[in-house]
Order: sequence, then structure tokens, then C-alpha cells
Amino acid sequence: LTEIYSSSPALGRYFRSAQVISFSNESSTVTYQLLFSVPPSTEGFMENSMNPDFIRNILRQNIYDED
Repeated sequence: LTEIYSSSPALGRYFRSAQVISFSNESSTVTYQLLFSVPPSTEGFMENSMNPDFIRNILRQNIYDED
């Protein structure tokens, strides 16, 4: 995750770290926390760039690009 988000053209300059919060072998589920340093109030930044769907799609696109 660190490599994916730190190299992202859209979020790389804001990305600080990724940390695994919990891991379950039973269900193959990983919960992680992403830390971003966001600029002072910029109109639309939080609604657009820091939108959970947008962040998830960066990871999803990376997975598709590897295939």
C-alpha cells in the first residue's frame, strides 16, 4: 500500500503511511489505516480527493494495471 499511494499522481504528495490494524486468517480480511497530510482548507479537496471511493479506486486501478 505504501508504494501504491506514495507513487500516486493524485495523492502521492499527501500520503504519509499505511498501517495494518487487524488481520484475520479465517476470513482473509485485513483492516488498515492510511494516513494523509492534507492541505489547509481547499474548496472541494476533502469531498473529491479524500473521498473514500476515490482512495479505494486508486488501489483498485493499481490491481487492474498489474493484470
